[in-house]
Amino acid sequence: MTGKYIVSRFIKNYEDTNDIKVRERYGILSGILGIIINLILFIVEIIIGFITNSIAIVADAFHNLIDVTSSVISLVGFRLSNKPADKNHPFGHGRMEYISALIVAFLILMVGFEFVKTSFDRIMHPEPVIFNVTTLIIIAFAIPLKLWLSYFNKSLGKIINSSTLEATGRDALNDVAILSGVIISLSFSYIFKVNIDGYVSMIVAIFIMLSGISLIKETINPLLGEAPDPELVNEIKASVLKYEHILGVHDIIIHNYGPGRSMASLHAEVPSNISIMKIHEIIDRGERELSEKYNMFVVIHMDPVCRNSKEIIDARHAVQGILEKFPVISSFHDLRIIGEGENKNLVFDIVIGFDKEITEEAEEKLKLDIDTEIKAEHAGYNVVVTIDRDYAS
Repeated sequence: MTGKYIVSRFIKNYEDTNDIKVRERYGILSGILGIIINLILFIVEIIIGFITNSIAIVADAFHNLIDVTSSVISLVGFRLSNKPADKNHPFGHGRMEYISALIVAFLILMVGFEFVKTSFDRIMHPEPVIFNVTTLIIIAFAIPLKLWLSYFNKSLGKIINSSTLEATGRDALNDVAILSGVIISLSFSYIFKVNIDGYVSMIVAIFIMLSGISLIKETINPLLGEAPDPELVNEIKASVLKYEHILGVHDIIIHNYGPGRSMASLHAEVPSNISIMKIHEIIDRGERELSEKYNMFVVIHMDPVCRNSKEIIDARHAVQGILEKFPVISSFHDLRIIGEGENKNLVFDIVIGFDKEITEEAEEKLKLDIDTEIKAEHAGYNVVVTIDRDYAS
């Protein structure tokens, strides 16, 4: 039974993944299947583990039990994340999905740590493992089941952009490696009469811990506020620039309040000599259309700039040439001249990416160096430089 058939069979309007309710049903379907499959594997493996006296099999059995718990927590997380916005949470409860995944990650880590201790004890005090072909066949049967579950969850994760489901899929793939190790352990002990059960159990425990650490990293990043997808940023920039009279785009910031609950703010440069009512209508339309297109709340700030003044054009060329001497600067924007006669301020912002490490002292020196360079060629200007960080880089 293919994943697409199951999805189409149990999820109404399954193609409308921007609908929060549809997205919730994807999470529920994944959780229910995970509970059923992992619970069956836990019961089977715990029985086999005690019959064969294999700590490696028992360890994987409890890993399956943790997967059951993970599925339950994911189910609860998806339900809670879809609670409507309220007074205290105006952007909704979408981050509950990340929090539920973080709880699962710590549970996985805890189980892995406990089995490291148990495995070490079995290495120091080995006990015989009872082997039979039936046991081997039953364990081997779990491998294609886990492979399918991994594929299914990763597919759903990509469809609805859920790091939780993608991580669950990778965890199921870890189980395949663990089960393969258990089969090797049983076969090795039977063929060569050497007990490596404790060592294989230790590898299983390490796999469990590594999957927990990986999941913690993936779920804590969006909670802390990770950088947005560069492709999405470039696509939003390109979309904004298609609107009439938009000359440039900068200062894009994307806030993630949970999957499908994002907010983007950006500055759009517009001609200073155009009717404010006309450009306001364009900006309003852009906000509406882009919000719908990208399924996020988009806010556009207008930055009026003068592009047809000879003085501005000459100043822009001069500043561009001077800033090329400073590799740390990725771009500049909002260049304008304020004042008249001998009291003119040349004002602009420079952008430095977060990949460039720079101290506050270095920032002040950079502004002073730029001021010196510009005044060497244009002594009449008082230079005012603002440093921006590229939050979307």
